[in-house]
Amino acid sequence: MDRIDLSGRLRFCLDKNKSGIENKFYEDIFSDFIDLPTTVSEARKGLPSNEENASFLTDPYHFEGYTWYSREVSFSEIVNKELFLVLERTRTSHVWIDSCYIGSNNSLCTSHRYRITPYIKQNKHRLTIMVDNTSYPIKGGHMTSPDTQTNWNGITGQIYIEILDPVYLTGIKIYPDARKRQILVKATLVGADKSIARIRVVDGKGNGFGEIEQQLFLGQNRFIYELDKTAQLWSEHSPHLYHLHISLASDVYTYTFGLRDFKAVGKYLVINGKRTFLRGKHDGLIFPMTGYAPTDLESWIRILSIAKSYGINHYRFHTCCPPEAAFAAADLLGIYMEPELPFWGTITIESDDDHDEKAQQYLIQEGYRILDEFGNHPSFVMMSLGNELWGSKETLNEILEKYKKYDNRHLYTQGSNNFQFAPSILENEDFFCGVRFSKDRLFRGSYAMCDAPQGHIQTMPPNMIHNYNDAIRPRDIEANDVEMGEITIQYGTGVKTIAAEKTKEIVPHLPVISHEIGQYAMYPDFSEISKYTGALKARNLEIFRRRLEKEGMLSMAESFFKSSGRLSAECYKAEIETALRSSELAGFQLLDLQDFTGQGTALVGILNSFMENKGLISEEEWREFCSDIVILATLAKLVFVSGEELKFDVLLSHFGESPILAPKIKLSIYSPNNDTLDEDKLSLCFAQNTEGEYSNGIYRLCSFAITMPEIMKPITLTLNIQIEGTNIRNHYDIWLYPNKCQSIEESFNKQSDIAITHRVSTAIDNLKLGKKVLLITKDLNESNSIQGTYCTDFWCYPMFRSISESMNKPVPIGTLGLCINDKHPVFSNFPTKYYTTPQWYDIVTNSRSLRLNGTEIHPLVWTIDNFERNNRLGLIFEANIEKGKLLVCGSNLLELNDSQPAKWLLYSILSYMSSEEFNPVCDISLEELKSIFIG
Repeated sequence: MDRIDLSGRLRFCLDKNKSGIENKFYEDIFSDFIDLPTTVSEARKGLPSNEENASFLTDPYHFEGYTWYSREVSFSEIVNKELFLVLERTRTSHVWIDSCYIGSNNSLCTSHRYRITPYIKQNKHRLTIMVDNTSYPIKGGHMTSPDTQTNWNGITGQIYIEILDPVYLTGIKIYPDARKRQILVKATLVGADKSIARIRVVDGKGNGFGEIEQQLFLGQNRFIYELDKTAQLWSEHSPHLYHLHISLASDVYTYTFGLRDFKAVGKYLVINGKRTFLRGKHDGLIFPMTGYAPTDLESWIRILSIAKSYGINHYRFHTCCPPEAAFAAADLLGIYMEPELPFWGTITIESDDDHDEKAQQYLIQEGYRILDEFGNHPSFVMMSLGNELWGSKETLNEILEKYKKYDNRHLYTQGSNNFQFAPSILENEDFFCGVRFSKDRLFRGSYAMCDAPQGHIQTMPPNMIHNYNDAIRPRDIEANDVEMGEITIQYGTGVKTIAAEKTKEIVPHLPVISHEIGQYAMYPDFSEISKYTGALKARNLEIFRRRLEKEGMLSMAESFFKSSGRLSAECYKAEIETALRSSELAGFQLLDLQDFTGQGTALVGILNSFMENKGLISEEEWREFCSDIVILATLAKLVFVSGEELKFDVLLSHFGESPILAPKIKLSIYSPNNDTLDEDKLSLCFAQNTEGEYSNGIYRLCSFAITMPEIMKPITLTLNIQIEGTNIRNHYDIWLYPNKCQSIEESFNKQSDIAITHRVSTAIDNLKLGKKVLLITKDLNESNSIQGTYCTDFWCYPMFRSISESMNKPVPIGTLGLCINDKHPVFSNFPTKYYTTPQWYDIVTNSRSLRLNGTEIHPLVWTIDNFERNNRLGLIFEANIEKGKLLVCGSNLLELNDSQPAKWLLYSILSYMSSEEFNPVCDISLEELKSIFIG
């Protein structure tokens, strides 16, 4: 079929006051020009703004109102044709041909299509389009949010007039049957009582299955096209595609499809009869260079290929739907797509005070439009009704029922994490997506304080054995009513008080997917600011950089970023491996692989907002624990002592394309730092043969029990596991300590020049005498210190501080891990990395880091504060004071008698202080010291 391409230069006008309809702008010849497709912001139209916002990226040319576009279109050679104006991606649009009003369309997710045939009376006409980004029936979720792709104004996709024969087809839908190797085709004939169509299917190389003729009648038609047994199926591993060509008169309709059956079978998701596991990412259409989602195939192939290189096989679009090109790219690459209705709110009923029937019907119809426009794509496998919805479960269930009857090619869910603390499973949903089944039945590793209790990664010593099986499907549970009453909940970026219905303890019968897992925040990488050369500017990052500079810590920015970022990556490893160990789970959805640029600025990605690696963890290392095939060690802990037994199972999470037969498991334990060990203890190697064939499931392959060697000093070890002859491998850092640590009294009873004390006054007295003083702090308070926590902050501090305060809940601690001067001699007997690692757990969770604001003290161990507070926080620091030398430790090491790491840190500190290397570079006065502790 032919088309008139309308992209390129059009006349243009801004209409901020929205007076253009009244003043008949459609009759004007606009003096300005714009090149479409684009947005006002990308084209830099209007007056730029110097506005800054710490919560999201800045659109300097942000514009809300009407925008007008016009051009003359020639129809001189078009005779006896049907004509349709198509705007692929825009906001609410209005169209005029000359002075005749054609109509409007307000879909946020799908193309705007106007039949203009009756209005074409001569060779040339003036086409005028007005776009309005203010009059939405609903808020639009991340389709219009400044947190993600912004509330842009413009036309961003293809713009053309489609030229069809008077007899044409519409509503073509393809229903594949993978088992029978056939497709059911539905098509509506318009313009004639009947017509003959020729149908053929070919693959990417043009090889076909033969042409058939099909008699079509006015209205909807259904027919079967048989492929044959050689036809290949579509999946993440083998995304084979076919092209359906339907010829009708001189027009050819071409659609791409894949043979696939994506189903919920019991508690699992199944693709073409094989169990799969979703390794998903959240996506809110974040594209800082343009401020809107690309509509070209190449861009989406690049984006989805990056995600797939990090083991991702699934995209959940948060309150948004991507354009056609995203589905087409996912078809080619094998990505399972889940668009979501653009809604984050409450589904009401007629008797509710705030019921808006028009808005609710718009939302429902938007779902039908999404199904119609994108439903043929094999990658479109799931659909959600919205994010964290509340309201009428009956209405949600009815919507699901209608969607499933209308289009059964996809799986449906009531929404993502609906009803939060009072979840339910609806009769008509195919899978459940959430974070808990009751207050304590958690199947995510981290939570905001306002949603406490928090997850195991935030509250438990680091381990690689936890799973969610008992939380998802407990062995023994009473289905009693749980009274909820009136509760205050997180609602978007704010709070809401709702009357929650009675709920029962749920044992789900359908697949469960964990919602928005991760959210491990890190410090900004200010080197990214210069990358924002497009429509959006990182003025939020500029604000954070100025704050840090004001506090005199700008020189620490890169170290804060790298240390917090690496801790975040380790938390993601623990989180993802927990999901892979959970046989009752059907998948997870990360939030996120990439940074989230809004909602307080949530720097939670190992990739930046441009989908570039931040240098925190390599793609190869990430795939060790996030891939279709992952080998896992079930380590109950990561800190050991000599003579202790290291005992664990080796698990295989296998959702690859081909089975693995009788894998041989190779295990090695070695010291990556070449610590001094006897040669036979430096590297321990083991191997075990297994039996059987493994695919599509989670398996226990074998067990190991190893007695840890005797050593004289603490060392860091790496445990490697691998399936021999493959690149399927994984590794874990573990910390090994001697089984005895020489007592402080024994080691230092002759070191009379070191005073160890809890009391500041005692420290001052000894400093005046010129002594070395180790001040182990105790009884610090909120005014002078911040509580220690092992895990990095959830999402971002400003947003959840505000929510917690609004809900009268505890405010999050808000720190981002440790930044450690790991090469400093104070750690000569306590091996450490530059970031928080498991041997710090006891030390940190029993600590308070002192606020050193206003001083020049450069801690040996920083606690990294968030970008809102920017406290100079010291867990371990030193200084020259009066005639003496002081070292302060914010963890009460003297009382951690059961912690071998704490004992060895104390030993290492005292060894350092007794040596000639104890020479603090910072001088402070007694008054400064007192002010630190006064707060």
